[in-house]
Amino acid sequence: MSRKLIHIAVLLFIGFAAHAQDKKAKELLDEVTAKVKSYDNIVIDFKYSLNNAKENINQESKGNVTLKGNQYVLNLMGITKIFDGKKVYTVNPEDEEITISKFDEKDANAITPSKMLTFFNNGYKFSWDILQNIKGRKIQYIKLIPTNAKDQRKEILLGIDVSTKNIYTLIESGKNGTKTTLVVNSFKTNQPLSKNQFTFVESKYPNYYINKID
Repeated sequence: MSRKLIHIAVLLFIGFAAHAQDKKAKELLDEVTAKVKSYDNIVIDFKYSLNNAKENINQESKGNVTLKGNQYVLNLMGITKIFDGKKVYTVNPEDEEITISKFDEKDANAITPSKMLTFFNNGYKFSWDILQNIKGRKIQYIKLIPTNAKDQRKEILLGIDVSTKNIYTLIESGKNGTKTTLVVNSFKTNQPLSKNQFTFVESKYPNYYINKID
């Protein structure tokens, strides 16, 4: 076989291998999406960190989020966000302020439970990445590259538990050198929730300033 033919064969092999890996990545992401949609509700405890060596920024915080249908309650860095399906209530105890805003379904940046755990279904190219053994758990990483050139994120590594098909970690690298990491400490599903779990009760905050944004 000539060198030219060998070169072509190698390129074809690499192309087929890359296509196969991308297909595997898509199949695994589809399994994650299906799993998320199968749960009645999800309760997650996580660790969040943000680092930028150039700007000397190093922040760490623990948080939790409860998700059900088109509703959620998110607690992070002292702030609570409640989404009842129509409005978003942001509670800031430090400033004793509550911001109430309408939810715009047409807003591409609007956060919903489905986007929190299935954001990767639109706007990304993806590829198969490394497999790590973390505390006896096999975590398969998928690399996501934003397709929008204006996106300030360079890439995202999504770590998926091979056994449960649940997201274990998310590592986001920004073009400005900022690295954001979210690690799931606890992933519980179909929990007994209060019927008022996602209801904002204004009487709980008697001295708070209410800021309504139309």
